[in-house]
Amino acid sequence: MFSIDGLTTLWDRLLGAQPDPPPLLLLGTAVVALVVVATRTPWRIARNAVTIAHEGGHALAALLTGRKLRGIRLHSDTSGLTLSAGRPTGPGMILTLLAGYLAPSLVGLAGAWLLGGNRITLLLWITVALLLAMLFMIRNVFGILSLLVTGGIVLAVSWYADPQVQAAFAYTGVWFLLLGGVRPVGELHTLRRWGRLPESDADQLARLTPFPALFWVGLFGLVNLLVLAVGAALLAGPALTDLLA
Repeated sequence: MFSIDGLTTLWDRLLGAQPDPPPLLLLGTAVVALVVVATRTPWRIARNAVTIAHEGGHALAALLTGRKLRGIRLHSDTSGLTLSAGRPTGPGMILTLLAGYLAPSLVGLAGAWLLGGNRITLLLWITVALLLAMLFMIRNVFGILSLLVTGGIVLAVSWYADPQVQAAFAYTGVWFLLLGGVRPVGELHTLRRWGRLPESDADQLARLTPFPALFWVGLFGLVNLLVLAVGAALLAGPALTDLLA
């Protein structure tokens, strides 16, 4: 059992601010994340993290709008499916569909805000908690394994790694979500143009609203680019200032 001193130490570790990482580390992690997003094989592997955030966004929006969540499936081809019950039309369904492509970028923005306050350990532990909560909604074996592996890596880094490694891991992850939230929108546009994704979120939104699917694809892209700009300012602004000073 934890003693009072042990709980206090754990609480201080969780909520305390870590040292400022070197400016070159902040910029270097951005380059690493950009390379992962821009290259085929690394993106193919790391894209599972974007899918987790995408389906988690659908699930959270469904719960917040009063829909009944039936479950989440994550597939080895990096696709996913979130099923919820409720009215097939109306604001709840629209917001649930809208949340998917925006979620990775918005999660990245929340992470950038925490890192701006040097709450690196807190960010990692929140990530573990969210993955654990999502685990109870998963309805297939690959999805369970994906969350267990992802959560296990984050937990191990948060518990055993030194502050510099934690910082590098956290910044790379946040940069990846900010940048990785943009690429799937481009992929969506390409697949729709080839007629290979007729039941996309954008197409479903087009059937529920007066706006065409292309409008929703453009909205996804615009919002995610704006979020990327704000997140980059939060992450890299202080580092650039220090380098130029």
